[in-house]
Amino acid sequence: MSPKTKDWIIATRPWAFPASTMPALIAVSYAFYMHSKMPMDVNWWYGVLAILGAAIFQASGNLISDYFDYKHKVDRAETFGSSRMLVDGVFKPNTILYYGLTLLVIGSIIGLYLLLNTSVSLLWIGAIGVLGTYFYYKLKFNALGDITILIIYGLLISLGTYLVATNMLNWKLLLIGAAPGFLIVNILHANNLRDIKHDGEANIKTQAMLLGVKNSVSQYIILGIGAYIIIVMAVVFGILHPLCLVVFLTFPVLMKNIKQISQADVNKPELIRDMDAQSAQLVMMFSLLLAVANFIAGII
Repeated sequence: MSPKTKDWIIATRPWAFPASTMPALIAVSYAFYMHSKMPMDVNWWYGVLAILGAAIFQASGNLISDYFDYKHKVDRAETFGSSRMLVDGVFKPNTILYYGLTLLVIGSIIGLYLLLNTSVSLLWIGAIGVLGTYFYYKLKFNALGDITILIIYGLLISLGTYLVATNMLNWKLLLIGAAPGFLIVNILHANNLRDIKHDGEANIKTQAMLLGVKNSVSQYIILGIGAYIIIVMAVVFGILHPLCLVVFLTFPVLMKNIKQISQADVNKPELIRDMDAQSAQLVMMFSLLLAVANFIAGII
């Protein structure tokens, strides 16, 4: 039976798109806040294109990662995670790979268009993004997945989106982007913590495997709380408006996630089966509140 339209969508794992689109949205909202007196200085079309491009690159990365995870027997019938389009036989492996590469080309075309119409500084940001998207699986297999996700999704997407929207490099975006970036890393980390046993059987190394269960839970807690500390620091130093403290409305959600992930057991992965999805939901709530706060702060 040939794949249905919904299968092509599910294969990209759209439920994980907040990891890429939310940092971009925060950057656009911060551009509005910083240029609220002269909003015409912000190219909103380029900002929207950057958000779209970020989602396409993530979709590409998800597909390519699924292909190599399947080939290296990381994803199997008994494992969690992935779109399961390959392990369930919905798609052939090469179809998923070519699908991912096609989206990578489309994302690169969007990036090239923005590069030609904005700043040459976008070149190095985009180059790191493209290379990171394709070779992410290698980095993940060698315990470098967490830092790669932080750099690309938290820092570079924020920096690059602000750049194309304003034609300016604003290094404050590295601090602002680190807040959702920490929470985004927790999506991957929760996934890898759950899969320690299965990943070990596939002979790969993730950061969760190197740290072990106890220290991996500690990392999740540190990154989660760290995201809120960054917002407080940014407000104290006048980088963000005090309204941005509204993100603390999501703090109980983080506490709930911490309580659940603290139950992690290598031999009982089902205990934290949905922690990656729950972590992604926190990213969306946290980021939307931060973005809305920036927009409102730019108006008042």
